[in-house]
Amino acid sequence: MNTPSKPLAGVKVLELGTLIAGPFCTRILAEFGAEVIKVESPDGGDPLRQWRKLHEGTSLWWSVQARNKQSITANLKHPEGLAIVRRLAEQADIVVENFRPGVLDKLGLGWGALSAANPGLVMVRLSGFGQTGPYRERPGFGAIGESMGGLRYITGFPDRPPVRTGISIGDSIAALWAAIGALMALRHREVNGGAGQVVDVALYEAVFAMMESMVPEFDVAGFVRERTGNVMPGITPSNTHTTRDGRHIIIGGNGDAIFVRLMRAIGRPDLADDPQLASNAGRDARAAELYAAIDAWVAAHDGDAVLAAMEAAEVPASAIYSVADMFRDAQFAARGMFEAANLPDGTPIHLPGIVPKLAETPGGTEWLGPKLGEHTEAILAGLGFSAAEILALREKGAI
Repeated sequence: MNTPSKPLAGVKVLELGTLIAGPFCTRILAEFGAEVIKVESPDGGDPLRQWRKLHEGTSLWWSVQARNKQSITANLKHPEGLAIVRRLAEQADIVVENFRPGVLDKLGLGWGALSAANPGLVMVRLSGFGQTGPYRERPGFGAIGESMGGLRYITGFPDRPPVRTGISIGDSIAALWAAIGALMALRHREVNGGAGQVVDVALYEAVFAMMESMVPEFDVAGFVRERTGNVMPGITPSNTHTTRDGRHIIIGGNGDAIFVRLMRAIGRPDLADDPQLASNAGRDARAAELYAAIDAWVAAHDGDAVLAAMEAAEVPASAIYSVADMFRDAQFAARGMFEAANLPDGTPIHLPGIVPKLAETPGGTEWLGPKLGEHTEAILAGLGFSAAEILALREKGAI
């Protein structure tokens, strides 16, 4: 039986970026078959290679963030290094970059120059504040996007300063929007005459776009959503509760029928049958009372008993998982959410599985994040450079 090709097979992507947002976008494209060439500085490459936990001198994160990508070194401060990047861009369907606006233009790698040579090019530009506006030249990491985009303000408890989530969620959200934008632009190119375009993703806007009903609620009602800790504001009951054995359990009983089942499961038929609690508005008005009842019941039982009771009552509930919990969980295993592989020295490693799941043309891992410049010679040979010319480029410091 023939293995189906991945959905982005044949799409050529040039990555000009470091760390998280741009490279995560191209990682998604690479997982689903795009040919991604990552341009790195000969002087150490992407800093993410050295971030967080290292193995044999290289970040374990790198094995995931750069899987299925090819690495070429090119010195953007050297004219011949720049010339190589221009030639790669001429052959690309998509260029993804996350430099500060204006940097690539000064190098002759801006939209005007690249699109003139390749009119069908889709150029995905990720930055803190976008390519226009008074803040365009300001530096902006994911944390800044999370702050300005509204996420940090509503995260945490009301009696304490705002807190961050435990990952770089702003960068990751921006990367998802970038991948969506790239694919929409490719679709436009396919059906509307072949022209490329710029996909402009600002980190603060990527986060802002996730802020649910905050804009109309403020505009019409003057309502400013504040930090509410573990409670889902305005939707009751949905909260975190602590069991007798110290586990933290999320219980979402905010659907009308689900609420009734939840109250019966915790031995409170009086609340289940109370007509004032039949709708969310009535429940939200008595949130403190309801949470006190759920807290008391959960605190009197061990975690496994709580989860079993919720499952029997068909009430959405889950323990709050650590990564160790994920490795032990049957659902993660059944869905293939841990892929087994080996690092270059033979050390076994598990990678996060591919999302989303495509039934006919699934994504997958072909190889782990490459060594710095691992594919330089092969890529340059594909551009027509001879072995002698490649050697000369190395001696000049262009690659």
